[in-house]
Amino acid sequence: MKYMGKYFLLAGMFVAVAGLSLRAQVTYLAPGNELVSSPSSSFDSGQPDDSVITIKKRVDEVNVLFIATNKHGKFVRDLNQGDFAILDDHKPPQSIVNFRRETDLPIELGLLIDTSGSVRGRFDFEQDAAVSFLQNTIRPNFDKAFVVGFNGHSQMTQSFTDNGALLSAAVHRLQDGGGTALYDAIYRACHDNLIKDHEDHPSRRAIVVVSDGEDNQSSYSETQAIEMAQRAEVIVYAISTDDSGLVLRGDKVLQRIAEATGGRAFFPYKTKDMKNAFSAIEDELRSQYIVSYHPADFEADGRYRPIEITALKKDLQVRSRKGYYAPRQ
Repeated sequence: MKYMGKYFLLAGMFVAVAGLSLRAQVTYLAPGNELVSSPSSSFDSGQPDDSVITIKKRVDEVNVLFIATNKHGKFVRDLNQGDFAILDDHKPPQSIVNFRRETDLPIELGLLIDTSGSVRGRFDFEQDAAVSFLQNTIRPNFDKAFVVGFNGHSQMTQSFTDNGALLSAAVHRLQDGGGTALYDAIYRACHDNLIKDHEDHPSRRAIVVVSDGEDNQSSYSETQAIEMAQRAEVIVYAISTDDSGLVLRGDKVLQRIAEATGGRAFFPYKTKDMKNAFSAIEDELRSQYIVSYHPADFEADGRYRPIEITALKKDLQVRSRKGYYAPRQ
């Protein structure tokens, strides 16, 4: 009997070890789904077995917001899926999941205002124009926005809210002075507030930057700021505060950042044109299309994949982000 007791004891230990080994399996990928085990620290948590393995939807669906304009620069809002050709990584998509005119998708917006000494001349008017823009754009219980002032450092004066009074107060609390860390402001705004690992309810994510574009204190580079915006699927709109009438280095920076993310840069020479720039952004945010598709030959390898959307109708122009980074398994 004592030998039988030792036998059952050893058998029990073997089953326990095997059970732990099975729970430590890392990843199994099935078509359309990803099977991921939870960390080993949860093995003895007393939770039921269904907490050990989590099923996530595989990230192989791409959503792209874009706008179409005619030869006069006016938005065209009555087009259909068949009016466009799409290339992802230089190949047509495997399949189109959805196409629609997305005038009522919620907006998640970041307003980034340059408060450095170089923008002092028109600062008060810029604040008033920004407040008017937020009041006209952010719809209560639907959209939301945050406000960041930046010079050598970024300071969030209001986190995400749909309250117009709080947003207005946050803009008016900004004080001008100091250097300029534009790239850091864009990078941090996207990384800390707008990047999404997974979202059940799609939204449009955008940043409006009011600046002269003359960065002199950032830790991140222009390329890194653009890459983070692309990873977060954020459209960047830029309004230049340069009133020299010349095309300066900072203006070119703002243009590159906007174009790379599917946005647009504005250069209001006169103070009154600042409100027109904000109004144009507001109008564009209500004139977008969205297409969702499965890319062909998709690999979750973290690689940059270029996007090209063109209109098949004559004299139409399309503007969208230039590409995206595939997730990494």
